[in-house]
Amino acid sequence: MPYNFDELIDRKNTNSLKYDFAAERGKKETLIPMWVADMDFATLPDVTKALVKAAEHGVFGYSEVKENYFTILHKWFLSHYHWNIDRKWLVKTPGVVFAIAMSVRAFTREGDSILIQRPVYYPFSEAVLNNNRKLINNPLIYENGSYRIDFGDFEQKIIDNQVKLFILCNPHNPVGRVYTREELTRLGDICVKHDVLVVSDEIHADFIHPGHAHLVFASIKEEYAKRTITCTAPSKTFNLAGLQASNVLIPNPALKTKFKEEITKSGYSQLNTMGLIACQAAYEYGDEWLKELEAYIYENIRTAKQFIEAEIPVLKVVDTQGTYLLWVDFNALGMETEALENFITEKAGLWLDGGTMFGPEGKGFQRFNVACPKATLLKALDQLKAAVASLS
Repeated sequence: MPYNFDELIDRKNTNSLKYDFAAERGKKETLIPMWVADMDFATLPDVTKALVKAAEHGVFGYSEVKENYFTILHKWFLSHYHWNIDRKWLVKTPGVVFAIAMSVRAFTREGDSILIQRPVYYPFSEAVLNNNRKLINNPLIYENGSYRIDFGDFEQKIIDNQVKLFILCNPHNPVGRVYTREELTRLGDICVKHDVLVVSDEIHADFIHPGHAHLVFASIKEEYAKRTITCTAPSKTFNLAGLQASNVLIPNPALKTKFKEEITKSGYSQLNTMGLIACQAAYEYGDEWLKELEAYIYENIRTAKQFIEAEIPVLKVVDTQGTYLLWVDFNALGMETEALENFITEKAGLWLDGGTMFGPEGKGFQRFNVACPKATLLKALDQLKAAVASLS
């Protein structure tokens, strides 16, 4: 492997949210942070070179992108997902969460119902509730170590609440599901039947584990494409979250116009110059780097799963098909939420994302970010093992 993902990079004193703000968030400085979803790996060298070149130029005025930016995006989505995107679909935003909030404001009114599937990435709920919309939940069903969709409840919730918008998370954060064509088609047909728009968060699409494949929701049927806002970004894939650049694809011209109008109302225009440079370089040169990274992360996931099964069998790792996140079931410990949080920090010395952050359905679960050097992962697992052993 020409890329050294085993390298332990000191991220402290870099204003890292993950490493430098423990005290501000009521945590001990000594905890191993495995919470917020950024990686502990340096991005690919080509991105760094492009950013250094821009920095050395020394002028940071207003910037836009030329046609080659889209050409590179087009090649990426076609080669990775067999999705033939059109230049007219593209809207650039500073992030996927921003795009979701803009969609909520553009396509619904105050009081309208918006459906999500908890436990799910918590900004979904915030985008709905903070904009005075009605939050409707179609909870995923947890059984036999994995999650599935309750399609009957999904359709009934849409009917009963006159749902206007559905926010899809695929690959799913935090439970790690990568939905099949059959599942996505059942969701899509119900949305078409009841005239529901879809915001599809596909930010984790580049991390798919062996035996699974990511399918872009809007690519399945033309009638889905006409009602879908697809949110993508290089931020998770290439560890560029702080540079704030995402690519939103909206095939329906009327929806795209409304979306852009809402962005204009927010006062936002051009993206961060460095974000655009990094995005273009990542998609242009990042194929081989990503292949090696995916293999490394998958090995981390296998290592964590095997360790927990063998050494801490009271815990259960949910079947993870995509993302670099592990969703672990601690319910057998019999702890209430506050006691479990204290156990994780005080006994195990870890900083994780507690399950209730993703909705009450996450009670008793913890989300682990395993996008870190193996040495860090093994240290965290050893600490967790010792903490659980101390309970007996």
